[in-house]
Amino acid sequence: MLHPGHTFDSLLAVCHFVSMWARTGSLPRLAWTGCRRMGNFTSSQTGSLSSTSCVQYVQEVVSQNCVVIFSKTTCPYCKMAKNVFNEIGANYKVVELDEHNDGRRLQEALAQVTGARTVPRVFINGNCIGGGSDTKQLHQQGRLVPLIEQCAPCCSSAEGSASGQFAK
Repeated sequence: MLHPGHTFDSLLAVCHFVSMWARTGSLPRLAWTGCRRMGNFTSSQTGSLSSTSCVQYVQEVVSQNCVVIFSKTTCPYCKMAKNVFNEIGANYKVVELDEHNDGRRLQEALAQVTGARTVPRVFINGNCIGGGSDTKQLHQQGRLVPLIEQCAPCCSSAEGSASGQFAK
């Protein structure tokens, strides 16, 4: 008989494996990386989230926004990634981990979801594209804007925090 923790760990391992393959282009986008709503989970900046809740929070933010940057305010690579999106006039959602009450747990959740714990972790249309250098390289190659333009309509946010549309 499996313990509940073993089941969750097994699920995370499978998701991590699929995520790695999907990032390499070996598989089509699967699981939560598709742009879909994942319920009404929201996080307040006040309480403490469990590990499971942190993974859910990451998935929810990513599924509801075209471009998401999990960042730290003092990180030069995070600033590099944000500057790239500012330069092209794209809207994006930022989660500043060093200003979030559950920032450390969220960073661990990002490690589980993406296989890397470094920041920034940049997502476009549900897929992790990597960090600041990866974002800059995609832009220099002319591949970043087309990724943003592919954002599904479900990724637009009613608040306009990351609609996937370019600022006018």
